Amino acid sequence: MRRLLCRVLRLCCVLGIVITMVWTSSVHASCGSVSCFVVIGSQQQVPMKGLLTVNLTYNYTPMEAPSGQGGSIPFASQGDKTLTLANLNVNRIATTSRTATLDLNYGLTERLGLQVAIPYKHVESDAQIGGLTPVPYSERGLGDIRAMLKYNLLPTLRSMVVLGMGADFPTGSYGRFSQGTTLAESTLQIGRGNFGLIPMIYQTYELIPHRVNQFALASYRHTFKNSDGYQFGDEVNVSAGLNVIPLEQTPWLTLTQQINFRWMQNDAMDAALFQFNPTTGTPVLLDPTIRFRAIPTTGSTYVAYSPGINLNLLDVASFYFIAQIPIHRDFNGNLEQQISYVFGLTRSFQVFGGS
Repeated sequence: MRRLLCRVLRLCCVLGIVITMVWTSSVHASCGSVSCFVVIGSQQQVPMKGLLTVNLTYNYTPMEAPSGQGGSIPFASQGDKTLTLANLNVNRIATTSRTATLDLNYGLTERLGLQVAIPYKHVESDAQIGGLTPVPYSERGLGDIRAMLKYNLLPTLRSMVVLGMGADFPTGSYGRFSQGTTLAESTLQIGRGNFGLIPMIYQTYELIPHRVNQFALASYRHTFKNSDGYQFGDEVNVSAGLNVIPLEQTPWLTLTQQINFRWMQNDAMDAALFQFNPTTGTPVLLDPTIRFRAIPTTGSTYVAYSPGINLNLLDVASFYFIAQIPIHRDFNGNLEQQISYVFGLTRSFQVFGGS
């Protein structure tokens, strides 16, 4: 037990190092925040009974305005319940999201597993808060914790089909201010402000035993409207790829190739509708009725190619690096996700309940 605690403490120290990376460097940014998403098999699989698999990941996701054009980002103020349509001439706007995550997977039985993901987020921006002058904004803290129960529906020596049902808990702060008493817009908050539901299915099959492995993942997220009347749009993720050990002499080296698809519905909020007048710098009222309105420049369709490498060092731990390269992007005139990166460490421990 003491040896296990020492190992966990060492891993927590590594997490601390990763988190400090989040504090380094600054970037000028604006509205919009998303996350890089890739498939890491040790997170989606169900471990053997009594086995605890720990993943430490660092996720770097930059977003910028489409090349050659400014932004057409509305002012969405959940605090004032106003949605102000705008088309601003902004030469370059961007946002950067950094997330360090402690991901724990435990095998309750040979088929049933429990996953808990604890994110630490850092978002930086120069946000357009209801006017032409950017307002510096930077926040960091605990994000929304995700817990998921997973069942291995089809376990064989070469294949696995896992069904999962999870929930996002509103542990991340949703009350951060950009300046004074002005709330930062919802997409820049650390949390979403309410619970979310996440069903998923994961499948893997060894095409060539111990050499080539095929995998696929599909998931869906629905977040409920929060107390400010803001609701983040539903999200659909579909990914497929291959893990390849290129040489028999290098079983410690795995190359991964995957294609990732994500569709995000428009966010919506309870708000009166305004139109921003850039000449006078003031909003013009279009509809005073507080309605549940879609925010036109939220939502997106995104396809990426994600190559990566995994190093298994002496069967002690696995280190991986994955780059996510955009192939197709449609962000409705908002900031577009650029090349993103994931760094990670995987380590497994036999704990209580093992055979």
